Amino acid sequence: MAWGGVIGGRWEWISVMGWWLLLLAVAGYLVPATEAACSAERVVIFNFGDSNSDTGGLSAGLGYIFPLPEGRIFFNRSTGRVCDGRLILDLLCESLNTSYLSPYLESLGSDFRNGANFAISGSATQPRNQPFSLFIQVLQFFRFKSKSLELVAQGSKNLVNEEGFKNAIYMIDIGQNDLSAAFGSNASFDIAIAKIPSIIAEIKNAIKMLHDTGSRNFWIHNTGPLGCLPQKLALPRKNDTNLDPYGCLSALNIGAMEFNSQLSNLCDELRSEYTDATIVYTDIYSIKYDLIANSTEYGFESPVMACCGYGGPPYNYNANITCGNSNCQVCSENLKYISWDGVHYSDAANTIVASKILSTEYSNPKLKFDYFYRNHSLCLTIVFFLLLLNFLC
Repeated sequence: MAWGGVIGGRWEWISVMGWWLLLLAVAGYLVPATEAACSAERVVIFNFGDSNSDTGGLSAGLGYIFPLPEGRIFFNRSTGRVCDGRLILDLLCESLNTSYLSPYLESLGSDFRNGANFAISGSATQPRNQPFSLFIQVLQFFRFKSKSLELVAQGSKNLVNEEGFKNAIYMIDIGQNDLSAAFGSNASFDIAIAKIPSIIAEIKNAIKMLHDTGSRNFWIHNTGPLGCLPQKLALPRKNDTNLDPYGCLSALNIGAMEFNSQLSNLCDELRSEYTDATIVYTDIYSIKYDLIANSTEYGFESPVMACCGYGGPPYNYNANITCGNSNCQVCSENLKYISWDGVHYSDAANTIVASKILSTEYSNPKLKFDYFYRNHSLCLTIVFFLLLLNFLC
């Protein structure tokens, strides 16, 4: 009995140790393999646009410093964003648990492992060869991609590789400045509308250039209600008969809706042509207009009045004394305003807009923003488990 107990106990001990050694060997083998797989699945985003998604490109490129109160809410400092806090792009990055996109032109402190942001405040689609048009931004991307792959081939592990570029999300959010210029040139409504097809053609060309070089996942934002911006409402006008029930300029909003209709049709056309690509069109206009029309339900003050500006009610906007000027008037931080500076939305408004985008109710097709990276979180969980197992062993 004694000998049998000793022998049996020894074999049980050997069996347990064998299982632990086997688990250790498996964990040691799988951890690097799974980490490599997760690295290939790393969230990568490339963004093209204007000030609505510029995370510091203009500031880096031209050396312009956006003074406080810019960035006062979330970052507690100026970040080059034209906002009191985060942009919609920032919030979408948060939803994927990835860091905010570094501006392509920022030479210090940038991290391009999760992509890059080519958006620059003031950008438009036209003129094509004028910095920093959409066309120029795409050319900058090609330079970025070429240099990244060159460095990856030399052994760099801190840049996007070929697989990362292929699986990346390519976001385009541009057109507001084109429309603003078209309707602000004292041209008739019909002449302004007639300029829209040329704007759409530039967006089409940008998508084609990206697709032809391997890009497959596109996320396209339409433009918001231009006629609800305090900047536009503060312009001199003869009467208020062209205001809609929510105090917005009807003609400008009709122009924005026509642009959006043509952009939506372009996305439908490209889906048929590029059967190997995913093209998601997101209706930012409807989200933002709903925010203005139902502002009290969302807890906002004065839906068509800027928080940071000059002149007081009803719009608090003066083109000569804009946000950042020493004479500007800034609303209290405990008040929620939709418009931050008369042109751009506040952190509070952007947070709601981003949540609506993530609901998929405003996208065609109705795909979640994490559609392209659904396995990423699971992959990271497996790595964590294997690392823990390796540690315990």
